Amino acid sequence: MLAEQRDFLRFTVKDLDDDQAAQRTTASELTLAGLIKHVTATEREWIEFIQHGAGEIDYEDPATFEAHAQGFRLAGEETLRSVLADYQRTAEQTEEYVRTLPDLEVAHKLPAAPWFPEDAGWTARDVLLHLLRETAQHCGHADIIRESLDGQKTMG
Repeated sequence: MLAEQRDFLRFTVKDLDDDQAAQRTTASELTLAGLIKHVTATEREWIEFIQHGAGEIDYEDPATFEAHAQGFRLAGEETLRSVLADYQRTAEQTEEYVRTLPDLEVAHKLPAAPWFPEDAGWTARDVLLHLLRETAQHCGHADIIRESLDGQKTMG
């Protein structure tokens, strides 16, 4: 299912150039290339969580919020092509890693964050379900952005 959602997300940028993929088409700050960049980074971070547990994040530091915002934009030499290639590599690495897990019940305590219950933990299974949910949610965002851009839809 996660592979299917990844394909839907990739389809939303089919036949687009960098300018189109980086264009805002709604009141939101979201762009198609930015969504792919974000989903890629999110997937890598959650696989890192499965492997090593939660890292430290300072949610009071403005730099944390700026880094998060930058994760939704093409920067420097990044292109739609490079972001898609990174997404493909990340997907392959995730698939390979998951195949090597002895079971999906390996668990770690979630990081302290306002949106997680205190002292809660997630298993690898929970993380993978979260990645599926996150990717599917962003596929919906991407479909709206693409339809607003040129009328193209992922389905229909």
